[in-house]
Amino acid sequence: MKLISWNVNGLRACLGKGFLDFFREADADVVCLQETKLQPHQIELDLPGYRQYWNSAEKKGYSGTALFTRIEPLQVTYGLGLPEYDTEGRVITAEFADFFLVCCYTPNAQRGLARLDFRMAWEDAFRAYLMDLDRRKPVVLCGDLNVAHTEIDLKNPKTNRGNAGFSDEERAKMTELLASGFTDTFRYLYPDVTGAYSWWSYLYHARDNNAGWRIDYFIVSDRLRAQVAESKILAQVMGSDHCPVELDLREAP
Repeated sequence: MKLISWNVNGLRACLGKGFLDFFREADADVVCLQETKLQPHQIELDLPGYRQYWNSAEKKGYSGTALFTRIEPLQVTYGLGLPEYDTEGRVITAEFADFFLVCCYTPNAQRGLARLDFRMAWEDAFRAYLMDLDRRKPVVLCGDLNVAHTEIDLKNPKTNRGNAGFSDEERAKMTELLASGFTDTFRYLYPDVTGAYSWWSYLYHARDNNAGWRIDYFIVSDRLRAQVAESKILAQVMGSDHCPVELDLREAP
């Protein structure tokens, strides 16, 4: 099973930069998007063979997630079921026969960590949500989680320490999530690889210089590790300040 996750930083803009060409070439079973920045009625997306699910923010032009799948889910839910977190269109959960797939766009702590308190509360609520799902069947989590977990996950760790996405608090929450029974699939396969990033600032030719951050993930319940065939960062794909990431899962034995 081939799954793709991509923060498109505005789907309408990404459509003008080759999104549909990539989508067709990728030929994935499921594609999850973050930061769609639209309401479903604002776009007509022709994706033959795929069911489409959208979770848009109440605020127009902001946040939002989408999930396109060739495999019909058993059910699809939106948000965490907590009103304080469910107005920004950040989570879609699709239940399949063997696992839950959770598409997530984690809140940014913002400049000066202005939204760090909200982010910390979100992290605790989201981890509890994932652990509840995991008690029922394994979980595959994907999306822009807005944190570079370790120093090898960004180009300039020393100068970025304490900034949004690389604060000690955010990194500790990722450590806590992984310690709760989950595996970062890319680091599981490639524990020491450096220079592997999924987001680059539009400033200072960051992408040309590969001065990036790895903040887009596929994370799985530990008991799915044996089914992880590949976890890729598709850095050659343009169209956003993020690139897509891919997870290839073997069938359960």
